[in-house]
Amino acid sequence: MNRPYLIHISSLVLTKTADGLIDPKLVLAWLLNAIGAPGYIIGILVPVRESGSLLPQLFLAQKIEARRQRKWFWVTGSAVQGAAAAGIAAAAYFLSGPVAGWVILLCLAVLAVARAACSASFKDILARTVEKGNRGKVSGTASTIAATVVFIFAILLSFGIWPREPAAVAFAVFLAGLLWLAAAALFARLSEPDADARDDNDTTLPELVQPLWDDKELQTYIATRGLLISTALAPPFLVMLGNLSSGALGNLGVLIIASALASIISSYVWGALSDRSSRKTLIVASGAAAVTYVMAALSGFAGVGVGSDYLIPILIFMAQIAYEGARAGRKTHLTDMDAEGRTAVYTALSNTVIGVMLVFGGLLGFVADAFGPGLVLLILAVLSGFAMVTAWQLSEVQAE
Repeated sequence: MNRPYLIHISSLVLTKTADGLIDPKLVLAWLLNAIGAPGYIIGILVPVRESGSLLPQLFLAQKIEARRQRKWFWVTGSAVQGAAAAGIAAAAYFLSGPVAGWVILLCLAVLAVARAACSASFKDILARTVEKGNRGKVSGTASTIAATVVFIFAILLSFGIWPREPAAVAFAVFLAGLLWLAAAALFARLSEPDADARDDNDTTLPELVQPLWDDKELQTYIATRGLLISTALAPPFLVMLGNLSSGALGNLGVLIIASALASIISSYVWGALSDRSSRKTLIVASGAAAVTYVMAALSGFAGVGVGSDYLIPILIFMAQIAYEGARAGRKTHLTDMDAEGRTAVYTALSNTVIGVMLVFGGLLGFVADAFGPGLVLLILAVLSGFAMVTAWQLSEVQAE
């Protein structure tokens, strides 16, 4: 293993572990509920995190392309995420009620924008510092190690070894902040070759988005990734199907265990498969997601899943495996695509489109309220099925 490869893996282990410790869908939602924050603030945690980390990337891509050394965008983004996580921990420890909720939401928004800088720059840096054929294993290996750490955290929560109280959970969030800061310090040591810098004043917005109209591979990729937002949206509806409460810390531990165990088992395998064929990886992951959500929907319609001690964790486990495959496949495919040296722009374009789609994906909550989570899961199964069709039309970029 060469030095850049090890730095990439080590940095991602730190940041992915931090992500698990501060997960807005689970950890922050429970924490805000425990300190008395209003429900409407808890309800917008995930949209703020997801849209905030995706929508700014088109603007950031211009700035990234204007620099020869691009690792500093990732370093700065990771450091700011660490500071924002520390702010969330402090607000949870010292404040309560609506004030705590708004401060935490503001810190989360800052964290999301900083995350956008890391995301927009990472694939470009990875493409220039790690050779094709090893890039998928970078993410896969890091995900497996980080998931193991998060799994241990979930075990500690489930058995009460890690205290089930807001102060202790806030301390876990603070530790996440330290991990982001450590990752920033480590990534700063990466030896990055100079890139061809573009003058960001010479590129207009129409020119920046031109690949959306000109590049058929990018169009097909975005269509596939857009349909696969089903893998990101499904977990809360699986929780709802099982009649589990995100406010119960015991259930939080069980859910984290299921997700982390799936990541441990599948992340490296998906990463290695995507290095061979990211196209086939996306096809298989789409099919796995479709099957899982159909099973979940049918169990919901039949009333089997409600109150089940075993079925819902199994479905969450299966859904997480499909999610890991979709994530590994899409990341490796975009990195290995022929982007004519504009990987940062291609990343930002796709992330911006997906960010908009995720905002509209929030409407599925109203469908679940009106008709139940079973119907939503059936809709997500259909989306995953269509993703198989579009993924089939992708090129075998690893063979080019």
